Amino acid sequence: MIIRNFRVVLASVLLVCLAVAPLEAQKKKTPAKTPSKVSTPTTIDNPKFSAIDAIVKSAVAEKNPPGAVVLVGHNGKIVYRKAFGYRSLEPVQQVMTIDTIFDMASITKCLATATSLTRMLELGQIRLNDPVSKYLPDFAQNGKKDITIRQLVTHYSGLAEDLDLKQPWTGYDTAIKMAMAEPLKEPPGSRFVYSDINYIVLGELVHVISGMPLDKYAAAHIYEPLKMTHTTFNPPASWDQKIAATEYDERGVMLKGVVHDPTARRMGGVAGHAGLFSTADDVAIYAQAMLDGGKPVLSEVSVAKMSSPQQPPIGPSLRGIGWDIDSPFASNRGELFPVGSYGHTGFTGTSLWIDPVTNTYVIILGNGVHPRGGPALVALRTKVASAVAAALDLTVSEKQKLEQSKITGYNESMSAARRFVNRNGQVKTGIDVFEAHNFAEFKAPEGRKLKIGVITNHTGVDSLGQRTIDVLAKAPNAELTAIFSPEHGIAGALDTTDSGNSKDGVTGESIYSVYGDTDEKRRPSQDVLKNLDAVVYDIQDAGVPFYTYETALGYFLEACAKAGKELIVLDRPNPITGIFLQGPVLDATKSTYVGYHTTPIRHAMTIGELAQLFNAERNINAKLTVVKMEGWQRGDWYDETGLLWINPSPNLRSVNEASLYPGVGMIEGTNISVGRGTDTPFELVGAPWIKSKELSDYLNARKIQGVRFVPITFTPTASNYKGQLCGGVNLILTDRNFNDVVEMGLEIASALKKLYPNDYKTDKLGGILRNQAALDALNSGVDPRRIAQDAQDDLDKFVQVRKKYLLY
Repeated sequence: MIIRNFRVVLASVLLVCLAVAPLEAQKKKTPAKTPSKVSTPTTIDNPKFSAIDAIVKSAVAEKNPPGAVVLVGHNGKIVYRKAFGYRSLEPVQQVMTIDTIFDMASITKCLATATSLTRMLELGQIRLNDPVSKYLPDFAQNGKKDITIRQLVTHYSGLAEDLDLKQPWTGYDTAIKMAMAEPLKEPPGSRFVYSDINYIVLGELVHVISGMPLDKYAAAHIYEPLKMTHTTFNPPASWDQKIAATEYDERGVMLKGVVHDPTARRMGGVAGHAGLFSTADDVAIYAQAMLDGGKPVLSEVSVAKMSSPQQPPIGPSLRGIGWDIDSPFASNRGELFPVGSYGHTGFTGTSLWIDPVTNTYVIILGNGVHPRGGPALVALRTKVASAVAAALDLTVSEKQKLEQSKITGYNESMSAARRFVNRNGQVKTGIDVFEAHNFAEFKAPEGRKLKIGVITNHTGVDSLGQRTIDVLAKAPNAELTAIFSPEHGIAGALDTTDSGNSKDGVTGESIYSVYGDTDEKRRPSQDVLKNLDAVVYDIQDAGVPFYTYETALGYFLEACAKAGKELIVLDRPNPITGIFLQGPVLDATKSTYVGYHTTPIRHAMTIGELAQLFNAERNINAKLTVVKMEGWQRGDWYDETGLLWINPSPNLRSVNEASLYPGVGMIEGTNISVGRGTDTPFELVGAPWIKSKELSDYLNARKIQGVRFVPITFTPTASNYKGQLCGGVNLILTDRNFNDVVEMGLEIASALKKLYPNDYKTDKLGGILRNQAALDALNSGVDPRRIAQDAQDDLDKFVQVRKKYLLY
């Protein structure tokens, strides 16, 4: 028993010694050059911010935190700067002053590591989609070879929250070896898990690429150019009297000037995730530089990229390069600052929030863990940020929203799906608005009615259920003389056959088919168009380029331009919202009838917006008029519009199926059944050679957001494997707002190729995917999430083109 107790004591002593060693090393390190003595900054006490005074004083009275410095900048000036409480209660009491130096904790990730990486990105030394193992080969261990820099900076790597602190270890090099060998906890890209390991690795990445340790690199390229004279890792002993104390360490010694984070402490005080010390005034210099476009540290373009969403597509937590934009950790945004602003918090009680829309920043530096730990300062941060916004009357105008979209690369509507879940809208489609305008868009020639044609089908109805054909036939200033029907025919009942020309039973007008097995059959006849003044387009789209109604639109634009006729597009909702852009962009050389233009698989545009884009970007230059909807919001799914669902084609029978269609429809050309000939097409994937449970287990283990896969058997009565028993999966959407449905399609194809290499054939996948790089990557076994990330650059370019044509 004595021997056993001796071993326990010995182990405890060893752990304490290991913990103490890096502390002593930090104090023995050659300190950064001590800055010249400067005068203490003055308090700026503004009566507009009396609410902030009350909020912070109340928190300090409860010692949560014992003290704080709050600083607010607005329109290029510091408008509030004040210290509260104490920077130390134990072992001696010290009053908080404005120039107090704080352990910034996780704000290190932004002010040191992320800014350094963004500078390297600007210099072309790295790309966000580069695998980390390209620069750190040892990182490829344990299935990590495809983890990208993007996944590390946004916390989507699949790594654990921290290194193992239960084992006795010490030293920077040891920590790096542990991080390199760290196994995965989640499939990379599948989940947002806030991880210090991510930034430990990124700190080493800065070191390896630059040849300078992170602290030296950040000092040379960030803090010295910005004249942040009180910002450093491992502050010198001469600063101790100005440093806010944090917490007692393992020896019972109060930490002051030694990093609080235990992992960073074992690493010697310099780490990518923690270790930086700074003052409110220095942080204000940094924040103002970000608002001013980054100079002299970064370019304006780099600041925009750093502060805009960079997480994998449809990640539920919006993260920039280091920065938090919208996640459960964004308490310091408050309730009034708009999405599009950004910031970060630190465990010790520090926080920074920057809003480029209103040109404001809020800094709260507190010693929340002093003297023996304490709860996070969530309520304090939220209340202060909200009070700042209220005091400055930060109402976001339409002009400011426009500026926000220029700064961040996305506009506030991208978060609409988060805010308007299950919205009960009342949308008027283009035909209803057209009627309400009394067809004012029809400009009849002098002395006669306008001769019009219409391309439509069964989805072309107004809110009263009247066919657009019949409504137009009764228009007082127009004469309907021709009807055109797209794929599936005028009644939408045919599958893929040419309906041929016919007569409309109600109006008696000729119906001209613009669908068939040749390109000539798919284009409107110039002989018919020459007798018209204008053509009206009214068809419900599905929101993907391989739905041929979009190509029909493009062909009519071309034909009307050639004939010198006007095309009037009556707009309708994108049924799968106007905010989620997903999938590889069509190669410019691969335009086909199932892919008219260089758009991604999910383009998030209405048919009217697409008409404008096609017309301008393809230099068609037809005379085009778009009759906009009323009441539609970009975050609306079709079931939130109040409109009657009408199957746009025989096998697209619900909003649920429309939600799955971009991914399942994309892989339909391969040798699988997608449920055609069952009650639930596009909700099933199967084949006779698929083992249902094997496939469902594999796909569920991939943790694809927003969807679950249920093993099933089914026998289709049409299309592939007609009359044959198929094993497969039933796709259940659990959260359509967070399902990257195109990546999901790639995941299914990848799984089939991996599990059934002798049966699954991808030779026809390119017919819909239409992106050779993505197809080659899939055939080479590249992780589907990596394929989606590699497509991001082209997707970002499309975003810039797309936003010129958005109507809502």
